[in-house]
Amino acid sequence: MKEFKANRIPELAFKEAIKKPLRVKCVQIKEPFTIETLEGTLKGKAGDWLMVGIEGEMWAIDNDIFKKTYDLCS
Repeated sequence: MKEFKANRIPELAFKEAIKKPLRVKCVQIKEPFTIETLEGTLKGKAGDWLMVGIEGEMWAIDNDIFKKTYDLCS
C-alpha cells in the first residue's frame, strides 16, 4: 500500500485539472449551528455558510474561505 505524507508532494506524473463549475445552494447562518452528515456532526460558527451539494449533501464553510472560493450567482 502506498503511503503519502502531509506536506510532501510525491514524485509522480501529475496532470492538471480544473474543478467543474457546479452550482450549489448556500445560505449564510447568523448563529452557531450543527449539521448531521454521514461522517458525523459538524459545527458551524455564526457567519459561516451552510452549503447543499448536487446530491443533497450538506457542509459548512467559514465566511472568509467562502469569500475566497465562491461567487454568488444572480
